Amino acid sequence: MGRRNNRKIFEDLEVIDAGAKGKAIAKAPDGKVVFINNAVPGDIVTVQTTKKKRAYYEGTAISFSNYSQKRTTPVCEHFGVCGGCKWQHMGYEHQLFYKQKEVENNLKRLGGVKLPDIAPILGSKDTYFYRNKMEFSFSDSKWLTKEQIERNEVIENRNALGFHIPGMWDKILDIHKCHLQEDPSNGIRNYIKDEAERLGLSFFNTRNQEGFLRTLMIRNTSIGEVMVLIQFFYDHTENREKLLNALLKKFPNLTSVLYVINSKGNDTIYDQEVHCYHGRDHIFEEMEGLKFKINAKSFYQTNSKQAYELYKVTRDFTDLTGKELVYDLYTGTGTIAQFIAKKAKKVIGIEAVPEAIAAAKENASLNGINNVAFYVGDMKNVFNKDFIADNGVPDIVITDPPRDGMHKDVVAQLINLKAERIVYVSCNSATQARDLQLLDEYYKIIKVQPVDMFPQTHHVENVVLLEKR
Repeated sequence: MGRRNNRKIFEDLEVIDAGAKGKAIAKAPDGKVVFINNAVPGDIVTVQTTKKKRAYYEGTAISFSNYSQKRTTPVCEHFGVCGGCKWQHMGYEHQLFYKQKEVENNLKRLGGVKLPDIAPILGSKDTYFYRNKMEFSFSDSKWLTKEQIERNEVIENRNALGFHIPGMWDKILDIHKCHLQEDPSNGIRNYIKDEAERLGLSFFNTRNQEGFLRTLMIRNTSIGEVMVLIQFFYDHTENREKLLNALLKKFPNLTSVLYVINSKGNDTIYDQEVHCYHGRDHIFEEMEGLKFKINAKSFYQTNSKQAYELYKVTRDFTDLTGKELVYDLYTGTGTIAQFIAKKAKKVIGIEAVPEAIAAAKENASLNGINNVAFYVGDMKNVFNKDFIADNGVPDIVITDPPRDGMHKDVVAQLINLKAERIVYVSCNSATQARDLQLLDEYYKIIKVQPVDMFPQTHHVENVVLLEKR
């Protein structure tokens, strides 16, 4: 009861900004910041708080006195319930404005570094249907929307194939049409669900750890190849083949049909054997004539078209002449390394995931690229004096770390290296700002280029060029 009593209602708050994690920002009468999960800058709202902290509130807009001119009508019927595409109610030009602002604020306020003029954010031509990988979960107890509950309708069929409700690990929203992946993605998902029900196959129950059908993954590429992977909780050859054969009859042009039998507590497939039922066990993506082999476990940038733009920015920032030794830290499957290789003397890639390095080597061989080398290991351990002695001092370093940024030991090694240029690609400008601050005594920032990889979300990539002082 005490928690409920802490909830407040603030009337007629003006939403003044968009902040971290895509939440809108207003000021409460007591001066504290209010983070609002369902508003747009320019809205006038009544907010009910859900959390109270020392410096801020979190809340939900329960009514609107005025709607912002920055608003637009969401195209997806699942908006507001599904956890994705949280900025769908904001015009795309305004999304870009706030992404640019976030990058600038983080670099200035958190980094405290001297900046050149930041280039205008590079927007995505495709603002919907841009993802090349989608993952869906089966459930026998789908999430009921507020409208369904209020109608008191009897819903006997509770099967769902869709997305997890935010913050609820066992609740799945049944998805009719998702606007993130182009056709035939929606057709495949809806057909699999309908056919599974027709065949009487059981959908998974996460709490009880029972049910036949567990997850569905669909991957596609810009050259029209499609991979479908179904994860089953246990094996039942007859039922499995019935479903997969029906899928192939309906979609005969699928490049790859795979399955996994996974009876463990979680549904990650990275420690599981992937079985190829039809076609190849991989699909191919292409970029400037380079082919990249993608299997079920491969990491590849999820917006293929915009990844190409990101890599072009990265390559332009390196300003390669063909004489340079380049280190590519956190290389993943070596996509950037291979993309720039023809303009470099040699590229050395380092990555912690063995499977990613194996894929990088295979793709390099496939593309006939001979001036790249790839090494596996934890960056802070591998990237040391012995490694540099063996491979040479780089002229240029490209670093593309995960959201947590670079380990302090990696930053220290970069400082010791004294490479002429560093190109820092980041999916989190806050941790990028922290690392830039550590490098600031030794490197000056020459160029900054934000890139929008994920329209309808608050996420933004940023590329920074540093030169040795």
